[in-house]
Amino acid sequence: MTTERQRPLRADARRNRERILQTARTAFAAEGLAVPLDEIARRAGVGPGTVHRHFPTKEALFEAIVREHLEQLTLDARAALAEAEAGSAFFAFLARMTAEADAKQDLTEAITAASGPMGVEAEELAARLRELFGALLSRAQQAGAVRDDVDAADVQAVVVAALTAGRRRGTSERPGRLAELVFDCLLPRHTHADGNTA
Repeated sequence: MTTERQRPLRADARRNRERILQTARTAFAAEGLAVPLDEIARRAGVGPGTVHRHFPTKEALFEAIVREHLEQLTLDARAALAEAEAGSAFFAFLARMTAEADAKQDLTEAITAASGPMGVEAEELAARLRELFGALLSRAQQAGAVRDDVDAADVQAVVVAALTAGRRRGTSERPGRLAELVFDCLLPRHTHADGNTA
């Protein structure tokens, strides 16, 4: 089966595709997957047929945007792994990911799996990101910066909790404050003088 990736696009088709993607980035970031394809076509200044030629379904367009997010997060995770301080690198990556998702409704839906199953390419990107994230977590745990009784699935749940808390709380004078509070649960528990842990 011939795909767009195999067949080079004409210059005008490339411009239309990029215009659609740019419009979709803005629309999905603000409104999530609820935006109709015809509305994206209207905002992009192209006909509905043009959108459908490039992206047969809204899910296909949404997935193209999510792939971009996943690619950027993968680059961020690789950069975090290269940093010397494992703990600060891990928490900085969590903060970046949460701040990015908080500003982009589509990324929130992707992180929380609200958008449903993705295609093969997006799933491969997500799997690569999970591997890198697992390495970041393991490295932070080995450095004693993260409690050792949590796994990557626990941390994903914590990220979703931070996003939910931020959305519920609304705009704050201190962006990221609630995320910091939620992420505190990942810190190692310390033993007090009386033998109790906190």
